[in-house]
Amino acid sequence: MKPTTLIKMLVMGFIASDTRRQIARIRGRLGRRGQPTIHYFHQVDDPHSHLAVQKIDALANRYKVRFRFHLAQNPTDHEQGDALRFPVWALRDARAIASDYGTELPQNVNQIESHQVEHAESYLSRYLSDSDFAREAVAIGHRLWSGDPIEALPASSAAAEGSALRTKLGHWLSATFYFEGEWYWGVDRLVHLENRLRDMDLSNSPDEICVPRPTPEPLDDKNTSAVTLEFFPSLRSPYTAISFDRVIALAERTQVKLKLRPVMPMMMRGVPAPRVKQLYIMTDTKREADYYGQKFGPVVDPFGEPVKRAFALLPFMTEQGLSIDYCANYLRAAWCDGIDITTDRGLQQVVEETGANWQEALNQFANNVWEPLLEDNVSDMLAAGLWGVPSFRVTGGAIEEPFCCWGQDRLWRVESEISRRSV
Repeated sequence: MKPTTLIKMLVMGFIASDTRRQIARIRGRLGRRGQPTIHYFHQVDDPHSHLAVQKIDALANRYKVRFRFHLAQNPTDHEQGDALRFPVWALRDARAIASDYGTELPQNVNQIESHQVEHAESYLSRYLSDSDFAREAVAIGHRLWSGDPIEALPASSAAAEGSALRTKLGHWLSATFYFEGEWYWGVDRLVHLENRLRDMDLSNSPDEICVPRPTPEPLDDKNTSAVTLEFFPSLRSPYTAISFDRVIALAERTQVKLKLRPVMPMMMRGVPAPRVKQLYIMTDTKREADYYGQKFGPVVDPFGEPVKRAFALLPFMTEQGLSIDYCANYLRAAWCDGIDITTDRGLQQVVEETGANWQEALNQFANNVWEPLLEDNVSDMLAAGLWGVPSFRVTGGAIEEPFCCWGQDRLWRVESEISRRSV
């Protein structure tokens, strides 16, 4: 292993380690002044914020913490990754999960006008230090997403100030909760926050957590033969690495037609990923892996030429019916076992574990058959309004409209969609 590869592996390993997490939590606890405090960042025209704020009163009643509320602005184009698709995706995603989380999101409008955003910010700025903030934010959000006008009020700088604090603390999104060194984005990460609060003996009740993750709709004896699941993974994606086996297991369990459609990593497609985003992805992936009882790390990042060499073998593996096993083994080697897949020796280990011949594989690096294949996959993924991985598209069955979503944390929704389409 090259010294640079080793250093990068050690750094990434520390970022995703329990040690780093505990250090961050200890530092946060040492900085505590009085009652444990959760900072919540709310964006009035962000659909995920509208879902998250509906859970705050339940959390405040259950746990011995106080909330500090902050308004925040939209992430920058650079932070969004794909500024054209980001707002469309956010609304579609929030609508897809709202009812399963016991929340409401009116569907009267698809975009809130800028002057209405300003009016809503001015109104809510008066409640930032008030225990009624969540109730008022829910009411204002319902009006905004219902298309009901908000009366004009004097302009407020609260959203700009909240955004500055959010940046200082280390995040870029709204619908985010910050508690003593750790970030939680959206309703689906509240399970981690609640478990942490319970571990700290801050719960007022032994009952189950307030915001559990949804249970997929049962498939029972439905026929899934007409349903197709397209799976868009990348070999340089920590979220893909911790979900690949679960996706394959889902396809096998439901007996849908699975189409594996690998894509080039986002950063190698020119999608920006600021350092703060990269750090959060690594720490969040570790947290999610722990939740599902999976291993994550040590990591050898295959960025650049190594991942291209890995993709060059895909057509060869597909011809032998080994594409799924190959991707699974590669992801496990790179993201869970610390095998140096940047070298021929490491890649050979993956190839042979998959059951393919290494000498035959060596002959594949001279062709570029894989490039148009991945380009077609990326084009279809972008056309579906998605740009990140892992992404999914479910088609066929009893519903004509395709269902598209992004994220390993949406597998339960994919399973529910399969059930809804089956007869």
